[in-house]
Amino acid sequence: MHTSFLSHANARYLKVALVLVGLSIAAYWSQSRHVVPNGGTWLGYTLGTIGALLILWLIYLGRRKRNFTAGWGTVRGWVSAHVYLGTALLVVATLHTGFQFGMNVHTLAYALMCVVIFSGLFGVWAYRTYPEARNSLKRSQTLDDIFLQLEDIDTQLKRDVSTMASDIRSVITSAIDRTEIGGGIYAQIAGRDNSKVVIAGEVHRNAGQLNVVAWLVQRLTTAEGEESKKLAALVRDYGARQQLLQVIRTDIRFQGIQDVWLYVHIPLSIGLLAALLTHVVSVFIYW
Repeated sequence: MHTSFLSHANARYLKVALVLVGLSIAAYWSQSRHVVPNGGTWLGYTLGTIGALLILWLIYLGRRKRNFTAGWGTVRGWVSAHVYLGTALLVVATLHTGFQFGMNVHTLAYALMCVVIFSGLFGVWAYRTYPEARNSLKRSQTLDDIFLQLEDIDTQLKRDVSTMASDIRSVITSAIDRTEIGGGIYAQIAGRDNSKVVIAGEVHRNAGQLNVVAWLVQRLTTAEGEESKKLAALVRDYGARQQLLQVIRTDIRFQGIQDVWLYVHIPLSIGLLAALLTHVVSVFIYW
């Protein structure tokens, strides 16, 4: 039976996180009755040490994951630890600060930690959601397979319109030649479609191939006889092309989001390590 990472090993890391959070809150409440909690008290140092160790361990697990070869069970444990202990770290580190923030390296380290944690949670969600969604979208085919199908349809469409009216041939040929896929990273993750088409001598936007489909449907209403049959088949085949393009763009978008997450999360984690080291060193020097 499949076990979710949320309940991995009988929710081991959830239990650890709950105990850690519970003890931290209890200790903080107990101290707050006597002194104003802050990072310079014995509790502040204790929670700060626990938080720093958690940060180092979670970052280590992120690096370790890339070397795992034991299968999904091991990765499931990694994900479970990241989700629960990363969430617990938010509570521990916040209590460590005593809710005292300012324009200094200490608050910077805390802010970077929050960004890294939330970024990590998004990454967990993305890497659990997008691969399955992409596989379902492509029906277990590779992106190369989809591109080959698109190439075959384009070749067939050009062959079909070669014997049709010049206006039909011109629109379909220009739409195929001016179809744009991918682009810069922003265009990829935004799913932007900058495709164009020439209709009646004028260049029009053709995002989602909607202009061409609309034009073909309109042209079909005035067609008669054999041309009407050919146009009906052309509309059907072009609709298949439209769907393939949507699959390709969606797949590229999902992959782009995962890539961007890595480009953001890893540098942020390195920045957090640097800020944490600066925070610790400055505490021992000036406190």
